[in-house]
Amino acid sequence: MENAPAQILIVEDEPKLAALLGDYLKASGYAWHWIADGREAIPAIQSLQPDLVLLDLMLPGRDGLDICRELRSFSDVPIVMLTARVEEIDRLLGLELGADDYICKPFSPREVVARIKAILRRARSNAEPHSTALKIDSTTHHATFNGVALDLTPVEFRLLSTLAAAPGRVFSRDRLLDNLYLDHRVVTDRTVDSHIKNLRRKLEQASPGQEPIRSIYGVGYKLEID
Repeated sequence: MENAPAQILIVEDEPKLAALLGDYLKASGYAWHWIADGREAIPAIQSLQPDLVLLDLMLPGRDGLDICRELRSFSDVPIVMLTARVEEIDRLLGLELGADDYICKPFSPREVVARIKAILRRARSNAEPHSTALKIDSTTHHATFNGVALDLTPVEFRLLSTLAAAPGRVFSRDRLLDNLYLDHRVVTDRTVDSHIKNLRRKLEQASPGQEPIRSIYGVGYKLEID
């Protein structure tokens, strides 16, 4: 039995643009659905469980950044943001909220499909079982790196688990902070830097010469590991 085609949800208020994207997606073997109102986005995502969301920034009812923020509170579905805004602050904000990619209008539908293919290929690779240097057991709060047990604090364990849940994705300090403390205490973003420093030291002790946690200047951190 052949695998079902990947489901793409288009959240876009321009019918002609949505139809054009849909035609290109269908020609590339994808199934697609379309909604035009931002208020319908979250219910549609929860109902359809798409493999990827094409999310316009400017929508009636609710804007794309707000939708992205809520979506990232319960799902890691890949998000590609579509927008006519080219200001750098909007670009950075969209990515900090957890978007996987950001495409400015006007764009080529072929480029959008190419980016979708790349993101879904990466998502499948991350989801496939494969041997990895990093092992995390959330039930026992136990982690190893290259076979060496890591002596992590509860905060360090949650930080590493968050980064490892989406290898290669950049996490902003604010998003990492949201996952660090269960009591939601008020702390500064420098707290993340301090925990990252300690976590890096412990990973280095377990496997000298490897630095799997990378700093992305002005944005945050990501985990790169085989």
